[in-house]
Amino acid sequence: MLASAGLLQTSLIWVAYAVAVALVLLVAIITTFTWQSPHERSVTVSIVAIVSLTSLLATVFLLPVDIALVSSTASAHLGAKKDWATPGRVDGILLTLKIVYYTLYSFDALLCLIVIPFTYFWYEEYDEVEEEEGTSGAGTRFWKATKYTLGFVFLVLILFLVGFFVPAAGKGNGKHLDLDYFKRLLAANKGEKALTFGVGLLITLGTFLYILYTGAGLALLPVSLIKSAPSVSAPQLSATTATDLEHNRELQRQIDMRNAGRPGGMSQKDRRELDALLREERTLVRRERLAAEARGDGRSGIFRAWTKIQAVFRPLMLLGGVLLLLLSILVWTSMLITSIDKAANSICKEHCGYILGHINVFQPVNWIFVQSAKAFPVDYILMALLVLFFFSSSITGIATIGIRFLWVRIFQIKKGRTTPQALLIATVMLALIILAINYAMAMIVAPQYAIYGTQTFCVNTPRHPGEQPDCREHRDMVRPCSEVFSEPAAKDVCTPTVMSTFLNRVTINWPVFGAVDFWAQFAFLGVFMVVFVTSLFRTPRLNLSELDEEAEVDEEEGLLASTGRRFGATWGDITGRVGGRKGQSQERNGYGTAAEGSNGRS
Repeated sequence: MLASAGLLQTSLIWVAYAVAVALVLLVAIITTFTWQSPHERSVTVSIVAIVSLTSLLATVFLLPVDIALVSSTASAHLGAKKDWATPGRVDGILLTLKIVYYTLYSFDALLCLIVIPFTYFWYEEYDEVEEEEGTSGAGTRFWKATKYTLGFVFLVLILFLVGFFVPAAGKGNGKHLDLDYFKRLLAANKGEKALTFGVGLLITLGTFLYILYTGAGLALLPVSLIKSAPSVSAPQLSATTATDLEHNRELQRQIDMRNAGRPGGMSQKDRRELDALLREERTLVRRERLAAEARGDGRSGIFRAWTKIQAVFRPLMLLGGVLLLLLSILVWTSMLITSIDKAANSICKEHCGYILGHINVFQPVNWIFVQSAKAFPVDYILMALLVLFFFSSSITGIATIGIRFLWVRIFQIKKGRTTPQALLIATVMLALIILAINYAMAMIVAPQYAIYGTQTFCVNTPRHPGEQPDCREHRDMVRPCSEVFSEPAAKDVCTPTVMSTFLNRVTINWPVFGAVDFWAQFAFLGVFMVVFVTSLFRTPRLNLSELDEEAEVDEEEGLLASTGRRFGATWGDITGRVGGRKGQSQERNGYGTAAEGSNGRS
């Protein structure tokens, strides 16, 4: 009966994970088709991107499952293992988790180191002219893509060989490493040591991306939702553009009539002005097409209905942005508290990657998770949503900053304009960022909860040797599990999560990775604060030049102004009508570059 109860509880956790993975697949499909350029869409690239994003999110969503499973083996109120949680059952749970972890990470490595590079080079080698002429076939493309991909495989092999032969730096460092918890973390064989080296290096590489992209995105994502309503609605932009276009063409007619029948032809001054008006006309035509696309002209009724539904729910996006902004501040504060606590009170400092042992200062996010765990699956849902928030912030950061080498932008990530090459590179970047997010969640955001969940142990003396201590009448003797406790009861009850064990093993065996990853969190907090303050005080403005350059992109976030005008634009998009002639005149005077420029030239 007890075994059945334990099986039911663990099965429910895995069922919740399966549901989360199904939702993740939907998120990956929506993300891929939202960002991909419709003019350069590749079926192969789309499939690889969807599978990769699904696998990456499934990997990061495994952390809440890990925490929930180890927490389910112990009673948080009594500080003892549950009756069904025998050592054999616990070992079986951990083995299952390890198998799933290694399977997902191996699949992620296969995708990021072989499949995605191969797909990238396969797409790059495609030449439509050569294909039509028959000078280049699928076999040639396959060979060239394989040749370039082998370079990545060679680099990975070198990486693991370095980790295999270089002696681990963690052994013998630090007076606290003689504790049982730390002894179990030291790599036992060459293969495991090479694996920890490879993963540690990838986490460190991902941390540099995490600092820039996730740090900026964590501040920009809530702000972008708050400022999601445009300063001018699609009908208003269409009306303003139509007026400016009519005025432009009238000026062209005046110039043509003025020079009709002139013996020497059109004067140089009139020629320059006419050329400027023609360029401006093309710009206004593109802008008019943008407004028509935003209204849904030529699209299905479903698309137009969806456009109006989006306009209706913009106030909810504003509310959601405010809530996410509060969440960002809460997470930032919690990370700062943990980082300072670790820097000041770590039991072995840089020798073990600043493992804390136990939290010395109240940490709000960790406390929320521990308290919500009393009502399963609230803590699991909260952790999954927090992980998704970090992932979404990373996407926002990549979309805003773009793919760069130093200060040079190589690829731009835009909705509906992302090239297949940029999509594949962004997927690899997200894979590395997810490794860094795993480290941050387990070590910084909610360290105690991520390592031991809700597990506690009883310090009461057992009645008979070999029995579990009984704290049913001594609740004050129940202690939260920690890495530094050496009591026999703690050893028997406290089971660390598989993810935290592996991450701590990396930092113990290779302290340089642990030190870099830890101090990088302060850089992450600094990037967040700079971007957050800048976005608060930066005056939003309508950027028509950007609209004109990217005529196929819906630049709602670039159409920002005062709150009242944004909600007026929202109402215009809902009704499909312009607010009034006075409003048209004001918008044209404020934003109609054609009218201003034309009057200046007349």
